[in-house]
Formats: sequence, structure tokens, C-alpha cells
Amino acid sequence: MDKVKDVVDQVYRNSFGKLVATLLGYSREIDIEMAEDVVHDAFVEAIDNWRKKGTPENKSGWIYVAAKNRFLNRMKRGAGGVAEATQRECGGYAEVESETIIAEGYDEAAIRDFQLKLLFACAHPALAPKTQVVITLKYVVNLKVEAIANVLGMTIDGVDKLLVRARQKIKEEGILLQEPRIELLRQRVPVVHKVIYLVFNEGYKSTLGKEVIRKELCEEALMMNRELLECGVGNKETAALHSLMLFNCARFDSRFDAAGDLVELEHQDRTLWDHDLIQLGNEFMKKSYDDEISSYHIEASIAYVHCTSPDFKSTNWKLIAKLYDRLLISQPNPFVELNYAIALYYSGEKQKGYDILHELQQHPYMNHYFLLNSALGKFYYLDRDYELSKSYLFKSLKQTQSPAEKKLIERHILELESMMNGA
Repeated sequence: MDKVKDVVDQVYRNSFGKLVATLLGYSREIDIEMAEDVVHDAFVEAIDNWRKKGTPENKSGWIYVAAKNRFLNRMKRGAGGVAEATQRECGGYAEVESETIIAEGYDEAAIRDFQLKLLFACAHPALAPKTQVVITLKYVVNLKVEAIANVLGMTIDGVDKLLVRARQKIKEEGILLQEPRIELLRQRVPVVHKVIYLVFNEGYKSTLGKEVIRKELCEEALMMNRELLECGVGNKETAALHSLMLFNCARFDSRFDAAGDLVELEHQDRTLWDHDLIQLGNEFMKKSYDDEISSYHIEASIAYVHCTSPDFKSTNWKLIAKLYDRLLISQPNPFVELNYAIALYYSGEKQKGYDILHELQQHPYMNHYFLLNSALGKFYYLDRDYELSKSYLFKSLKQTQSPAEKKLIERHILELESMMNGA
């Protein structure tokens, strides 16, 4: 087993994007492609150096300085005018051997605060809102392109093309991704909110890999949002977002049973819900009260209804349906429509729920979204249309790569076949 390579791989997974984003804020002469190249080369250099001399205490800091020096040395070997401009901008440079690299300028202990600064930096007004979100998810949060595509409802090709255009724009216009002046921070808060929200959702319901929940992403989102509140830049929407995340975190322990199998909401053991977190979420909800109601206020209200319902059957589904209906006004998208249709079904408006679900099947992305087809499969099962239920469940089974979700759907299929054989 190569322990050094394993350590480097772990740092790569956690810090590659952040290191690229940090270098982009270092000099106008560095573009995304060059930043990725020098950071990648620094990781390769780390494997050889750490095998010989041992692993440094500040691993990310070591790689940052190695990457920065590689960039400066490239500039030194480049055209004189460019080199001189870079030297003036960056305060000088010198050829540095790996033996002398130290971790100055990259404080791993302050990574949370530093990450929030990077998030604000990537929310640059010269970039389109969707581009801001995509480059932040890739370079600050380290999400893979596949995960970004899933959380934004885009194709992988669409994300790749957007990143190519972003790289070109940053290079051509010399956009420097640095934290803005304090008076400009508040203008970027809406984008920061959206990224934190997407990061939490990817952790709460991971779209890639074997894990359904990635608690580290949820914790990362909560810590960034808390820092946003504590530094005085956050607002009422920030408090509402915090409330929403706390309500969802409170239900973590009930989402899997003792055997590690996924448990649906109606079967969850509500005694396992963290009532201290629910109370804390309620406190932030009160702090968020404002004349203007954001989508985070509405989603937090929906989560609150779930968290305060003694059981699934007594949940106020009519209120939840009304809240989703209101959410569609400010945030019209097929994912909200899906949840609205589910709430309608459980509130007694079954046909209206079915109509929306079937309309969503015409959407090119949603038709391949396993939750849409599993919802249809479940509802037709509850309404004893077993043939239709089976067709939708098998369709949804092919549309998820998650072992836990596959196992859950397979359980439903076994129950369905048992009912059909007994009918």
C-alpha cells in the first residue's frame, strides 16, 4: 500500500478546486487552464517529495506554494513584459526548489472562512449567474462535473461547455477572482446563498457514488452559512436558509434502519429525530421573519411542517401543497413541480397530482429522473393498478446508480409481485 499516494489523493479530492480558485485570485496573468496545470503538477511533485522527506503538517499549504512557484517560474521564463508585470503585481518572485517550500499564504486551519471568501470571489458580476454557480461548485466545493449536472438539471456536456466558455472569458478579460470590497459583498449574497443551498442538497441526497448522504457536504454548507451570518453580511434569507438546513439535518438518523437500508419518510422512526436541532431551526426561522418571503422561507416552512408532525398520516399535506404552489411562483422548476404533485396526492387531490407527474414525463431531463418514475410506481401501487406500478418501478430501477436506492425499489417490486401473485 502506498500511504503517501493515498494521502495525496485525499488532499486532491478535498482541495484541488480550492487551490485552483486561490491561484485565480493571485494574478490576472493566470487563467483557469494554467491554474489547473500547475496545481496538478504540484500534486505530482508532492508524491515524490513527501516520499523522500515525509508528509508536511500543512499539506494543502505545501501544494499551494508549490503550484504558485510553478506559475511564477513560468512567468519568469515567458515574455519580459509579462514577467515584469507579474512581478510587480505579485510582489516579486524567485526560482524556488521543492526543498524550501513552506506553507505561507495558505492557512488550512482557517479553511472555512477562506472557503467563504473564495465563494464570494467566484460570484464575480462579470460572469453570468449560472456560470458563477458552476465555477463555484467545481472550484470551491470540489463537486465533479457529473454531480454539478445533476444538481442543476443540466447535461454533462452542457456543464463542460459552460466551463470552457468561463475559462475563455476569465482569460480574455483578465478577470481576477478576489474577494470584493466590503460594500460589494452584499450584492453577491444571493449567488452565495444558492451555492450553499446546492451544496447542502448534494450532501443530503447525493447524486453520485454509493453514499446517499454525504454529511461532510451538509456540514460544510452549514459552516459557510453560519460564517455568513456571523460576519454581518448575511440577511433574513440567510437565517431562513440556516433554518431549512437544520430541520433537514435533524432527520438524518432516521433515514436508514439498523441494517443500513434506506427508510422512506412514512416509515421513519420519528423518535430518532434530533429535537434540539428542530428547536434551533425554529429559532433561526423566527429570526428570519421579514416582510419579503424568499424561497428559503417557504422551504423552511415545509420542513417545519414535516418536523412537527407526530406521524406521516397526520401531516398537514394541504398546507404543504399550498406552500409548494407558492414556491412555484418564485422558483418555477420541474423539481418543485414534482414535490408539489406528491403533496397534492397525499392531500387528497390525487388526479391533479397524477396530471402533473405525467406532464413532467414530457420534460427531457425529468423523464430520466428516477424519483419521478418511482413516485408514479408507488402511487399506482397504492391505488392497486399493479401493472402500471410495476412498469414505472422497473423504469426507475434503471435510472439510479445508488445501491441503497436500488435496494429500496427492489423491495417495492417484491412487495408488488407478492400482491399480484396473491390477487
